[in-house]
Amino acid sequence: MDFKSQVHQHFEQIAPVLDQWNQRNRYYYRDLERLHQFLIPPNSRVLEIGCGTGDLLAAVTPNLGVGIDFSAAMVAIAHRKHPHLQFHCLDAEQISAIDNPVLEAAPFDYILLAGVLGYLSDIQTVLDQLHQLCHPKTRLILTFHNYLWEPLLHLAERLGQRRPQPQQNWLSMADVMNLLAITDYVPIKQGRRFLLPKRIPLVADWINRYLAPLPGITHLCLTNYVVARPHYASLSLGDRPAPTCSVIIPARNEAGNIAGAIERLPRLGSHTEVIFVEGHSRDNTWEAIQQVMQQASDRPHLTIKAWQQTGNGKADAVRLGFAQATGDILMILDADLTVPPEELSHFYDVIVSGRGEFINGSRLVYPRSAQAMPWLNTLANKFFASVFSFLLGQRLKDTLCGTKVLWRSDYERIAAGRAYFGEFDPFGDFDLLFGATKLNLHIVEVPVRYQPRSYGQSNIAHVREGLVLLRMCGYASRKLKFI
Repeated sequence: MDFKSQVHQHFEQIAPVLDQWNQRNRYYYRDLERLHQFLIPPNSRVLEIGCGTGDLLAAVTPNLGVGIDFSAAMVAIAHRKHPHLQFHCLDAEQISAIDNPVLEAAPFDYILLAGVLGYLSDIQTVLDQLHQLCHPKTRLILTFHNYLWEPLLHLAERLGQRRPQPQQNWLSMADVMNLLAITDYVPIKQGRRFLLPKRIPLVADWINRYLAPLPGITHLCLTNYVVARPHYASLSLGDRPAPTCSVIIPARNEAGNIAGAIERLPRLGSHTEVIFVEGHSRDNTWEAIQQVMQQASDRPHLTIKAWQQTGNGKADAVRLGFAQATGDILMILDADLTVPPEELSHFYDVIVSGRGEFINGSRLVYPRSAQAMPWLNTLANKFFASVFSFLLGQRLKDTLCGTKVLWRSDYERIAAGRAYFGEFDPFGDFDLLFGATKLNLHIVEVPVRYQPRSYGQSNIAHVREGLVLLRMCGYASRKLKFI
């Protein structure tokens, strides 16, 4: 009997008692549900490959939930337990078959392969065929056991603490990354969790929440997970016009930089909209903005708008600008012009090409003068970049650069989910970074040449804002890491 037949026969036989085994190890399965509930917003379109009796699919409360399993016995139980969801008896390796009801329901926002990779006879074929069920924003979520646990899990099986298993594949994180690479997916986020799989009151919860995510220790955890997206090397525009862009420029006491911001701004997309948001300036910043608006008629591809804040702070200014923006792509440019406006063309190229979905500027690649960034500021920037890279689960070299670019549709999703974090960020940078991380957006960085100011003085209060950043590190740890 070949591998696939053995696995199929095993699950047909174990289906009637699968829920009893899952209940015995409820602590583990509840953690798996919590992970997916964190990664998947409610009311999404979700497909689960190897859905078993459907409990995980039901736990993420999808708007459209579809599960497939090659065990007819499993699918029958799933239908009875969760009649509001769709379940089909299908072989994942033959998902391209004609008249497949899953193809008719596609595309999906999330495709789950939870603990199923070990039972697939041809993982590459399955991943290849899933492309036809994806749209550009689809996320694959793969969970699998850490191969270091193989001896312990076999022992638990012999002791009757784990359900009987058929022969299966054991994959390392590197194996899974390679499979994603050869099937044209881009890993966005990877992690490990769950160090103590049996519930010991108080102790297990503390270990799994606070100890398991720590560097070094995390490599010993039971559950590995990867979030990936389809790779689109170039998003073909076809006959469609290039996207439009809205450049948001918060400006406080920046009168001498306003004209330069417009003069040096490159042409971006099919049309560029510049939105100045003036914030209680003590100089004539507002008057300078009015002047450039009057002079903009000679640039038909450019529209300039201006608003004055009623609130305070850069975060408030950015949100006001984004709320008024009409462009497909949203960009933030600080009015001090320490990040040259000319650099925005690089950001545009990266996001339009599909090589990233949230583009963050990095001032720490190219040389910069001590006048632009004193050594203590550089040290602080590198420290916070390291901390936030750990907390966000994606490597970032410079989290404090004000230049950020994203699709307006993604910003609207970030704003819709803002209640998860609340009003915590006076800068606006971390509201966007945290929101992008929560949505599993692909964050990439574009290096910029950081320049000294040519006008005015910095609005940054270093000590006070450093303390705020430390507080936000603690906030991110509770909301994104130790969950």
